[in-house]
Amino acid sequence: MVRKRYKEQGTGSFFGEYLYERTVPDGHFLRKLEGLVDWEVFAEKLVQLYRGQAKVGRPPYNPSVILKMLLLAYLYDLSERRTEAFVNDSLSAKYFLGLAIDEPAPDHSTLTAFKRRIVRRGGEGLLEELLTEVVQAAQRQGVAFGSIQVVDSTHTIANVNVVKDDRRRKREGKPPRDGGARWGGKRKRRGGKKGQKGRDTEYFYGYKMHNSLNAEAEMITSIVVTGANAPDGKQFPKLVRRDGELGLPVEVYSADRGYDDGDNHYLLETLGLRSSIHLNRYRTEKKDGNREVWIEMKESDAYRAGQRERYKMERKYGEAKEYHGLRKCRYLGWMRYAIQAYLTAIALNLKRMVKVLTGVSFRGEVTATA
Repeated sequence: MVRKRYKEQGTGSFFGEYLYERTVPDGHFLRKLEGLVDWEVFAEKLVQLYRGQAKVGRPPYNPSVILKMLLLAYLYDLSERRTEAFVNDSLSAKYFLGLAIDEPAPDHSTLTAFKRRIVRRGGEGLLEELLTEVVQAAQRQGVAFGSIQVVDSTHTIANVNVVKDDRRRKREGKPPRDGGARWGGKRKRRGGKKGQKGRDTEYFYGYKMHNSLNAEAEMITSIVVTGANAPDGKQFPKLVRRDGELGLPVEVYSADRGYDDGDNHYLLETLGLRSSIHLNRYRTEKKDGNREVWIEMKESDAYRAGQRERYKMERKYGEAKEYHGLRKCRYLGWMRYAIQAYLTAIALNLKRMVKVLTGVSFRGEVTATA
């Protein structure tokens, strides 16, 4: 049997463990993260992306090292070029990657090639596996998952100047710069003149990240990535199905009015789950007897409990956009946005996992000793 061969790294040298023990404190976030996760599980999944699978040809970096370097880019909201510079300047980052202090970081082009492998050979299925592994690792380590799931979506603006770039490309007979992005409506705000009633839709060009979050663990468990024009409610069954495959102790699903679709309520009923999807007003204001079932649902403890947890998803989205770059696409194309969405979710989950299990909070400052 041919063994896998990875590029040798210098953690175990004099410029490795001894100096790291003296310079990277035991309570540092990256030291805790390195110790909590079995990174070789990720290596086994990711090595399949390599043509020689690390058995023939030139030994590559252990793919878990490249994954960890990409996660640093999302944790600290850095471009890949800046991530390379950060690792070369940071003792804790080199420790996290398993590099000797005098060993250079993998080149930023290595990260680009790694993403290209995901696009060509892995796809969304691989990204889903990585997210699942993080959730299962949290379960194994003792993170408590509760009975309420919160479903919602957030938008990310495409990395395109629609007015300048795409109009020019259209005149030149070229396709849009980002062919996967779509126009969609998000957030309604009051419009019109003072004293007038009415609401306007805010339009954006880009993508949506649909998520299911466990309210007690405050970890994202499932993701669906779409263009901005995809209806939120139609993604609900996919998220519920993916959650079901994780064996979570779910009893209630909570969501906003955009998910108030008869098919979604029926799906939960057939699965033996309770619905806390925010009901549109017409459900309970009907003039016929059909409204009684909706009134009963709205007054149930499960409905009220689920609605109380919805803020946790909004808070998670605020964290992702404010500190981890989810406000705008890093790359072009649907699949590359999927990479951004999944790695952002994984970074958020790892932050939460370290906090719950060790009490150590992530600090996003980029310094030479970060």
